[in-house]
Amino acid sequence: MSSGGRFAPYKNALTAISKRAGTPLPSLIVSFAILHELTAIVPIVGIFYTARSLGAGERIVNAVALQRDGSIDDQYWVNTRLRSWADEGEQWAGRVGRRYGIFGFEKGKVVDQTQARELSGKLAGDVANAVLAYGAVKALLPVRIGLSLYISPIFSRTVVEPIRLGGLRLLGRRPKSM
Repeated sequence: MSSGGRFAPYKNALTAISKRAGTPLPSLIVSFAILHELTAIVPIVGIFYTARSLGAGERIVNAVALQRDGSIDDQYWVNTRLRSWADEGEQWAGRVGRRYGIFGFEKGKVVDQTQARELSGKLAGDVANAVLAYGAVKALLPVRIGLSLYISPIFSRTVVEPIRLGGLRLLGRRPKSM
């Protein structure tokens, strides 16, 4: 067994990336996490309001994701994936809508099984826009990850590290060198 252990190659690669970026590894990880979340939140809001202003959410979601007629198109992976995202998006919109009182849901209202069956499949208005935004952000996941990885070193040096160093100075501690 090697002296570095099972995760030594990963640790070495991450250490090299950290040195090349000029910031500590924890700072890079925090930077990636923040950027990954921002690349989800900003597009969800943007796509939601764009779909809302164009009236596109209901048409797109109902045309693409909710036609389950057993045709040959139902066999394709893409159609199955789109329907899965629409179902997940519908559940997400319901949870978020009931929690915050948005998308036409009453805040804090509990939905029983009968009401859930009645609501399911009737995607209209803001719920359809939210489902479209959710599905689009899911589809953009590879782009979001790549963008987050690419921007993480810069974001770490310009935002995360200054905040970390300021916090350490405020606490009267000296930062450790890389």
